[in-house]
Amino acid sequence: MARTRLRVAVVGGGLGGLVAALYLVRDGHEVTVFERTPELREFGAGIVVAPNMVRLYDRLGLGAALRDCAVSLEAAWEFRRWQDGRVLFSQPMGAECERLYGTNCFVAHRGDLQQLLAAALPSGVVRAGHRCLGVDADDAGAWLTLATGDDDAAAVRSERFDAVVGADGIHSAVRAAIGARDSARFSGLCAFRCLVPAVDAPEMARRPVQTLWLGPGRHFVHYPISRGEYVNVVGIVPAGDWRDESWTAEGSIDDMRREYAGWDPRVLGLIDSATDTRRWAMFDREPLDHWTRGRVTLLGDAAHAMLPFFAQGACQATEDAAVLAARLRDVAPDGVAAALQAYESLRRPRATRVQLMSRGREHQNHLPDGPEQQARDAALANGDPLRQSAWLYGLDVETDG
Repeated sequence: MARTRLRVAVVGGGLGGLVAALYLVRDGHEVTVFERTPELREFGAGIVVAPNMVRLYDRLGLGAALRDCAVSLEAAWEFRRWQDGRVLFSQPMGAECERLYGTNCFVAHRGDLQQLLAAALPSGVVRAGHRCLGVDADDAGAWLTLATGDDDAAAVRSERFDAVVGADGIHSAVRAAIGARDSARFSGLCAFRCLVPAVDAPEMARRPVQTLWLGPGRHFVHYPISRGEYVNVVGIVPAGDWRDESWTAEGSIDDMRREYAGWDPRVLGLIDSATDTRRWAMFDREPLDHWTRGRVTLLGDAAHAMLPFFAQGACQATEDAAVLAARLRDVAPDGVAAALQAYESLRRPRATRVQLMSRGREHQNHLPDGPEQQARDAALANGDPLRQSAWLYGLDVETDG
């Protein structure tokens, strides 16, 4: 018997929206991804691709492409002291991670992942340059109001779908359709983000290692991406008056260097290797008490925007996509609302837990030197983060529910 073919709109062409579209297309649905920008282009830089995400990419047939563009980590959670680079803890990955979770952990460029997802979709699925103005839905269907272009003269039209999925980020236009009126919550932090060509980076930064330097009031992260061609560099510091959340807002290397004055020369050397930086104010949202209303639901940051300290934003969006597609599989149009509610019921508790646990990590990372910092460092030395991450990495949303 042929599967039911639903018309599904996915608003947003980031990683979550594209992987959702790929799952839904695989199941035979008619899917359209509406992306606001004139072309698919993922801003930002590095991303941790944890085992709970890798397994799902493997099942979509994307494993080889992922491994071709990503870097397999030999070690993670390499915590170093800000002043002298002393290693507080380092977790071997590779074979041990594969033994525990069936695959290793990788680091990649967001843009590389976006391109491999887009390349796997049939031609015509993604429509760039389409801005969502709103969604109206009733028992018969969901109507998406779209503008082509960003100016006042943009052409406006409406299209009908069986379901609408808002994968359009923390400032989602689809959220209003499910009755969410909350505002983004400012963390008080901002991130300097740089991509440094590996040939210009210090040798220690080129290792296949996720390194986190911990210091008073700030921390510093680096790891290689894009087949080792670049080093992703992130400095998390107090934001001061900075409130610009744009991934494309330009920062100053001089400002970044001043934030790390007095740190280990290797940190300052890596900053000096960068020619430019982006500066991004860090926001998240309070957990929603619902993601779904009728034929409209949310996915990824639109549903559960989180701070990056658990490195699970894209991983949770990928899990969302897998569960959403499974709930819509073989569902008739009149069963869409119930299927979307079932998707939310399965996903919201776990995503909310990750969202809330992603907060507060900066306090531990940013302790001033003293007794509390010394106790933290001692706890790190005796830690076991790979096994402690079993609740994140070990759950398989396609088999465990």
